[in-house]
Amino acid sequence: MSRIGKQPIAVPGGVTVNIDGSSGIVEIKGPKGTLSQAIHPNMTVISENGNIIVPRPDDAKQNRSLHGLTRSLLSNMVIGVTEGFKKELDISGVGYTAQKQGKTLVLKIGFSHLVNIEEEAGITFEIPAINTPNRAKLIVSGSDKQRVGQVAAEIRKLRPLAKDPYPAGSGITYAGEKIRRKAGKAGKK
Repeated sequence: MSRIGKQPIAVPGGVTVNIDGSSGIVEIKGPKGTLSQAIHPNMTVISENGNIIVPRPDDAKQNRSLHGLTRSLLSNMVIGVTEGFKKELDISGVGYTAQKQGKTLVLKIGFSHLVNIEEEAGITFEIPAINTPNRAKLIVSGSDKQRVGQVAAEIRKLRPLAKDPYPAGSGITYAGEKIRRKAGKAGKK
């Protein structure tokens, strides 16, 4: 049995779970929003005693694969509507800045034009006040884990860090991302 799939998901107070058995859609509502997920027809979802349980019908290979996946998706939904998810990005480079104007994120990242990104429903951008002229931090947050990660990846893709290990390293990276650097030539003394 799947170690992840057999664990029950605790539903905190203030969170409601609606399971539609005919269409296979599970909807979870909480203080941070509403999320819904279509569940594979082989899987069943049961809500009882303040827990969500995902039993699997048999030990077929596909059902074993879906068991842990379904439980993880539902667990992420519960966490998303209660706590939310966030991804932090570091923007570094000469003249690189990030500003928020209303619901629009304005990035100055070395192009001849500004890059404007609109907030989506359920996704918010936050720029901490500790930014310096050549280094900025951006926080992408929301209740849907997949969507938060996708938006952060799209922003990072605009100006990824150079793959060359020698330059100073201007671009957009995830916070805490390890960048392998090498020392340049020592030169003549």
